[in-house]
Amino acid sequence: MILQPTNPEPARILFLFSDTGGGHRSAAEAIIEALQIQYGDAIQTEMVDIFKQYAPKPFDLLPELYPIMVRVPQAWGWGYYISNDSRRAKLIADSAWPLVRQNIRKLVKSHPSDLIVSVHPIANAPILRALGERRPPFITVVTDLVTTHAFWYHRRVDLCIVPTEEARQRAFLCGLREDQVMVIGLPVAQRFCQSPADKPTLRQKLGWPQDRPILLLVGGGEGMGPMERVALNIDRFPLPVFLVVVCGRNQKLKHSLESRQWKQMVKIYGFVKDMPDFMQAADILITKAGPGTITEAINASLPMLLYSRLPGQEDGNVSYVVSRGAGFWTPTDESLTQALHNWLENPESYQQAVQACKRIARPTAAMDIARIIFERLPTKPIVKPPLQT
Repeated sequence: MILQPTNPEPARILFLFSDTGGGHRSAAEAIIEALQIQYGDAIQTEMVDIFKQYAPKPFDLLPELYPIMVRVPQAWGWGYYISNDSRRAKLIADSAWPLVRQNIRKLVKSHPSDLIVSVHPIANAPILRALGERRPPFITVVTDLVTTHAFWYHRRVDLCIVPTEEARQRAFLCGLREDQVMVIGLPVAQRFCQSPADKPTLRQKLGWPQDRPILLLVGGGEGMGPMERVALNIDRFPLPVFLVVVCGRNQKLKHSLESRQWKQMVKIYGFVKDMPDFMQAADILITKAGPGTITEAINASLPMLLYSRLPGQEDGNVSYVVSRGAGFWTPTDESLTQALHNWLENPESYQQAVQACKRIARPTAAMDIARIIFERLPTKPIVKPPLQT
């Protein structure tokens, strides 16, 4: 029997991310939370924003420019598709290396670690190149559900963790071996992974009505997409509903909606921290096709209507939700109205969507990923038992 060497010092794990969509930060934070729950002080984590902290100018501005860039979805989709090929991705990475080499080598030198986790596709190629042959284990956690870009899949990674079988098959097309890829799910914070709560109690706590369906309209933390058009369409819906609109940081949208006169019962919020309660208390989620929001809704057994998608990386999210029976694609007023009629007038159809969410949910993904990371450490830290209370 070969014993794993141990170390009394905490293991250092470096997370590479950037706030350029795709829920990269929230995925990293969910894994870090799971590591802390299971291993406590035995793990020391650090998050590095690869663009803000180490990209040369003007690439360091990408996190701030991202919300502006995706406002032209056709251009974004064109760039996504034209670069989404293993050979083209490698050519782009090789061409960029002379520009980023000095900064990336500084990153590697400044953040010594026992294991590296990348939750951003752009981080993989340059970091692995800078690390060289003698390096710590390198794990990629893919945060796109289905339509995954070739940048995610680097052949030198020790492990690539993906959320769906479709993403796993894409990894093989990009040259990864079977032993390099694991389907675990998309990591989300533990507060989105709790057992179902009592809807009437939550609604009473939130001040929401008990006698009508609750429709939850969101557009991510930035309040993106045609949320105002969707809200006005729901206001014309002939059946009584209670519409909850979460505008996020989009203050312009919030002020515009608050200035209107509504026929339906409407409650408008800005940025909220109790979204898990909102999802548990609601009946239907209406959202753009972001991977994190979709995963959170599935964990809450909350059927969803998807009103927009970002071409390229979110195309597969729509097909994933629709093909599994967890929701509908409703990009037009007519399709959204029809889907609402289908669910609100046909409880059996609605319950089928609820059960579909339960079938595909992976609420333990973050905890499972944390355990895999711990097992991949070359030297195990000593984990102290939790204090008895």
